[in-house]
Amino acid sequence: MPLLRVSLLLAAAALLGACQPKAAAPPVAAAPALAAPLVLPSGSGCGPAIARTQAVVDSDVATGNLNKPVGDRFGADLRRAASTCSAGRDGEALQLLAAAKSRYGYP
Repeated sequence: MPLLRVSLLLAAAALLGACQPKAAAPPVAAAPALAAPLVLPSGSGCGPAIARTQAVVDSDVATGNLNKPVGDRFGADLRRAASTCSAGRDGEALQLLAAAKSRYGYP
């Protein structure tokens, strides 16, 4: 009789063990998406300089390094500089660009 009792206890323990939830493997985190490399306009003068700065600002907004409202204000300042550049006032446009970059902490 004791052997039957031991067998029943082992069977009950095996059944109870089967009902216990097993720890699941932790979910695998997806690798963060890599941003496309930033391609900056080349050339000299106020037009390419303003375009390069706008490309950096757009990238910073896209990656979350600069919040959108600040990026929008910076963009408005850059559009003002670009308009001045298009009017042939390169020196004034570069001064506007320098002032905007300084205002928003860009080198």
